[in-house]
Amino acid sequence: MSFSRWWTEATAALGDLVPLPLAAVLLLLTAALAALAWYHFPAWVPRRLPRLPRFRRPRRKRRRRRRPEADVSVAEVPRPRDGGSDAPAGAGLCLADRLAAEGRFAEAVRERLRDMVRRLVAVGVVEQRPGMTVTELADEAARNRPPVDPPLRAAGTIFSELWYAHHPASAAHDRRMRELADELDRVLAGHPEEPR
Repeated sequence: MSFSRWWTEATAALGDLVPLPLAAVLLLLTAALAALAWYHFPAWVPRRLPRLPRFRRPRRKRRRRRRPEADVSVAEVPRPRDGGSDAPAGAGLCLADRLAAEGRFAEAVRERLRDMVRRLVAVGVVEQRPGMTVTELADEAARNRPPVDPPLRAAGTIFSELWYAHHPASAAHDRRMRELADELDRVLAGHPEEPR
């Protein structure tokens, strides 16, 4: 028996049991339900399948390894390195100077930016909020005190180039960040022009 003959006989037998329009509606409904289940697939699958109990050996406690500092989120920028909120203003600079002396210029740039943000928070130019990007920080600072915009944007650009675009860091980047931090200090002190 060929496939076409079998198909003709099968549809004729189905047509005798169920009217053809009803069979077509049921087929479309089944296809629609299958499509919805496929679309919402993870939602209807249980997150954790039940497990049968079995004897397990007790696990040894593993030591947590510290993650390398190369993975940086912008949310970390406003926070002091030790997690305390009342770190002295010069603590970040000492660490940045030490990192720069070790040749770790990208990390020194990050610490200098953190120190700049701590100073902005301390004088009330910006409000410390976790998850702020460098751009959002510069926008808020520019709204609250427009003269801080140029040094902060330039510092944010250097930070983004080193940490997000993965450009190699150099002593020139650290030197420029130091200049921008000094410029920000002058602006916050009310002396935007550098004394000649």
